[in-house]
Amino acid sequence: MDDACGDLALDMAALGRAARAGFDALRLASSATRTAAIAAMAQAVRGHAAAILDANAADLEAAARLAPAMQDRLRLTPERLEGVAQSLESVSALPDPVGQETARWTRPNGLDIARVRTPIGVIGMIYEARPNVTADAAALCIRSGNAVILRGGSESLRSSRTIHAALVEGLKHAGLPASAVQIVPTADRAAVGAMLSGLDGAIDLVIPRGGRSLVERVQAEARVPVLGHLEGLCHLYIHPSADPEMARALVLNAKMRRVSVCGALETLLVDVAAAGQLPGIAAALTAAGCALRGDRRALSLVPDMTPASEADWRTEYLAPILSVRIVDGLEAATDHIAAYGSGHTDGIVAQDAAAVEAFLARVDSAIVLANASTQFADGGEFGFGAEIGISTARLHARGPVGAEQLTTFKYVVRGTGQTRP
Repeated sequence: MDDACGDLALDMAALGRAARAGFDALRLASSATRTAAIAAMAQAVRGHAAAILDANAADLEAAARLAPAMQDRLRLTPERLEGVAQSLESVSALPDPVGQETARWTRPNGLDIARVRTPIGVIGMIYEARPNVTADAAALCIRSGNAVILRGGSESLRSSRTIHAALVEGLKHAGLPASAVQIVPTADRAAVGAMLSGLDGAIDLVIPRGGRSLVERVQAEARVPVLGHLEGLCHLYIHPSADPEMARALVLNAKMRRVSVCGALETLLVDVAAAGQLPGIAAALTAAGCALRGDRRALSLVPDMTPASEADWRTEYLAPILSVRIVDGLEAATDHIAAYGSGHTDGIVAQDAAAVEAFLARVDSAIVLANASTQFADGGEFGFGAEIGISTARLHARGPVGAEQLTTFKYVVRGTGQTRP
């Protein structure tokens, strides 16, 4: 190992040790102290707004060759930064999950047993592009009593560092150690490998948030548990009973409100018995600047579409592009979702209550919805204040991951001198 690699390994190990110390302080801190810290973070973000926006402008200039979707995720505006501060305030106002009893019972022998929420420990957060994740992840970890080591993408390093400085100011204001929220100060990819190793047992859980290549690397190399956030290949199915105006509005919003988010619609499935709605929907999408790629039957109704390939059904575009398929009924729609979906967010537009319930039961995604835009796949919209990601995993947490989902539990047993025979 050369000197640079050796120095990095030592620096990362020091981050891990400091994070454990930060966790110990958080674990014993009162709910009121952690609440005050998050509220102070929000004020510090506002106080450092000019510096954060300057750093973001430098990141954007350096990232001029990135895809438009990535640039959109990277970009901060005064309005978006105020949204970051408001998100922090929302998290500070959330009920504290730490110490909550989720169940309690008494055994015949008199033992009183409670299941109580407790922090996980030290979270390793590895993410790309989005500088707002720096604040969201920190706030949710503090709310849930976890320390966090943040490793943002190289493209957002200046923005994330400047936001982190504001967060540390908020922590110190509340009397909590800066080691509770740390950021990896280098863009060296070897730092990710160090985190995936667990930093000599310091990290309890790794959460990746980014593209497929990042998530797959984390899942393949991590020696600690991973809470995966895979791509959002989201579907909306138009049932024959769908109200045409509702269907048009929902598809347009789900696709075009913001194309770069993981809840953006990527494939539209239209029932053959509802195919008459497709030209109107397609016209609205085209007018909004969306390119359409359709199967043979969709092309027969909207000839201006580009023919879809097999790859289109598996593509998360994160761009104003939508694939369209005509399907032979609800079962065919759910079969398509099972075959091509990423298990993120999928929905139905229908007035038929039986069809809605059948769809919701058949589709096994983290989020299934009826008569609503897929862009509601967001922790803030779920009332979580913010999210650290949307888990497509099946264990521990699924869907938007907020403060409650960043806790585990322990059993607290109270006795009066019982011995086991």
